Amino acid sequence: MAAEFLPPSGFRPSDARKRIGPILRALSRAYPHARTALKYRTPFELLIATILSAQSTDETVNRVTPALFERYPDAAAMSKASPEEIEPLIRPTGFFRQKAKAIVGCAKALTERFGGEVPRRMADLVELPGVARKTANVVLANCCPRPQSDHGIFVDTHVRRTSQRLALTGQDDPDRIEQDLTKLVPESKWAEFPHQLVFLGRGPCRARNPAHEKCPLLEWCPTGRYALRARPKGRPSRSRR
Repeated sequence: MAAEFLPPSGFRPSDARKRIGPILRALSRAYPHARTALKYRTPFELLIATILSAQSTDETVNRVTPALFERYPDAAAMSKASPEEIEPLIRPTGFFRQKAKAIVGCAKALTERFGGEVPRRMADLVELPGVARKTANVVLANCCPRPQSDHGIFVDTHVRRTSQRLALTGQDDPDRIEQDLTKLVPESKWAEFPHQLVFLGRGPCRARNPAHEKCPLLEWCPTGRYALRARPKGRPSRSRR
């Protein structure tokens, strides 16, 4: 499948390697210390919140998790619940029946296999119910003080879109995008880099009518530069909030 947001100029790996340094510096200036917007106190809470965030917004998840974690504060407590008991608490996040089964199953696996603690290895995390590589990468990026050798860069809809527009990848599959990004981005930046792209994607690099002229990465973005060159003179950009 072709990359949906690949710029008209195409993808050139040599250009990406030349541009990644300035891009990383610009991201650090624009979004210093970027981390997940999900609210959590423990790795367990972040793991459950990230599972709930699929096909939902962080704001919605943050509204439902306080009551959820007050009733089920750890894996041991949640492992004893039935999905039917949890469904009303997480209904606003969507797909609540599947998610209830997933988080109860995840809690049971954590309790039975890891003593209730969230493992710090990708191979262990992806074996948990409801946990794919993206979810595992979010947890590891935010809860591990330094990158682990078996995890990389999580790819959500914002990371996918912004990395394609920046021509850092020519791929559309999240796993292949991750492979391209981990080759370009130093390992020391793997934790903050995707969160910075999320902030970028929620800001000027939104899906519809991106505000290219307000983008902190415009100088190194072929999509933005092409769009501004192609815009008829005297025609203002359409901006939606």
